[in-house]
Amino acid sequence: MIVRTLDDIADTDADIKTPNWRSKRIVLSKDKVGFSVHETTVYAGTVNDFWYANHYEAVFIVEGEGEITNTATGETHQLRPGSMYLLNEHDKHQLRPTTDIKAVCVFNPPITGREVHDEHGVYPLVIEDE
Repeated sequence: MIVRTLDDIADTDADIKTPNWRSKRIVLSKDKVGFSVHETTVYAGTVNDFWYANHYEAVFIVEGEGEITNTATGETHQLRPGSMYLLNEHDKHQLRPTTDIKAVCVFNPPITGREVHDEHGVYPLVIEDE
């Protein structure tokens, strides 16, 4: 059994901070459960272009509001607490929070914690060493 708190993760190498967002990686590939779990805060007023070409991501909004746009189709959805979106087709998307959005995110395959978004908003597929 693994038990962790967000306080355990804060300000460690599993706490990734950028000007637009902060991601506390609670469960990572090294835990060997087939997915990763993150608490992510995306800051109000930012524009975030992402494309998880190598991962599926499910996002559950806990706090905050904003919108997400599928950049291939132009379809836009409003986000608020209780909203969930699933990037089940590796959808290119743009996230625009009007207030800070706090979300729980699940990735498959799991994130190792070493990934960095490239110029297209893509995480490379990084495989954890055995």
